[in-house]
Amino acid sequence: MAIKARSHPTIRDIARAAGVSLGTTSRALNNHHGINADLRTRVHAAAEQLGYDFSNLRQGRSIRRLTFIYDRQHNTLANNPFYSTVLHGVEDACNQEKISLTFTSTDSGESISERAHRSDTDALLCVGAFEREQLQEITELGIPVALVDLWHPEMNCVNSDNFGGAYLLTQFLITRGYRRIAFICGPESHYSITQRRQGYRYALLTHHIEHDPTLEVFREPILQEVEGTDHAVRELLNLKERPDAIFCWNDSTAIQAIQTCYTLGLKVPEDIAVVGFDDLPTARTSFPPLTTMRIDKEGLGRRGVELLIARPAEPTQVTVPTRIVVRSSTR
Repeated sequence: MAIKARSHPTIRDIARAAGVSLGTTSRALNNHHGINADLRTRVHAAAEQLGYDFSNLRQGRSIRRLTFIYDRQHNTLANNPFYSTVLHGVEDACNQEKISLTFTSTDSGESISERAHRSDTDALLCVGAFEREQLQEITELGIPVALVDLWHPEMNCVNSDNFGGAYLLTQFLITRGYRRIAFICGPESHYSITQRRQGYRYALLTHHIEHDPTLEVFREPILQEVEGTDHAVRELLNLKERPDAIFCWNDSTAIQAIQTCYTLGLKVPEDIAVVGFDDLPTARTSFPPLTTMRIDKEGLGRRGVELLIARPAEPTQVTVPTRIVVRSSTR
């Protein structure tokens, strides 16, 4: 049966017509290695019948313009030094490769594809959390795309070792004698935060410490750092048996947690330990200085650019190592 042509078919339309996944369709259209010849022919035939504009693929074209994009409903560069430092790594890599770099933001009400075409970008580096619908739109762009601090099974991704780092940080607390270790969590939709919570739980399991669900709380309201963290810490300290250590999903939350503890008359680390994750500059200057898990933030940005340049034939997942930095917020 003939395929009815559309005026502006997308890669998703081609995938549906050919009966294959979006990732396979993209690799077939871009003539990547590792795609069966018959499958490639089927995808190209579906694209031709739909009237797809193959110039959208920019096949063989080197990356001259790269766009760093984040979703401002989840993050802002102004108040999030984590992503600002990632941007520094991207900038260094682009300068080395003579790639022009622009950065922009979007939200769920805007079209990422229109923004990408308007800037005539050759590649897209998506940093931080994005909605599922946005990721679907991104996969249809037909240009090299990599995700940083986010995961998708059919896309190139660069992430810190969030699971392993959280496991090691929890294990560190256990070896220092802490047993009631609480976890203050961020948005469940964010990949890195979910990985950290799983690493925390796995460390408890492997060290035969029973998981107490009352020791896991969320920073609510999630976008209000001071108010949300204060509420979470008070919830933990009001337990009949309060925690002896608090693992916070990031440094900003940990630093505010320390302030709340002092407000309530508890000393850190004498009465309760507090640890964070990320190793932001403020972790060194907080009082007391914060024990945390260091992330190579600039390395995340550099590896993202390297993935875009390499254009691997199959979706590639890159994990950047982390390491513990011990300071005075723990015994």
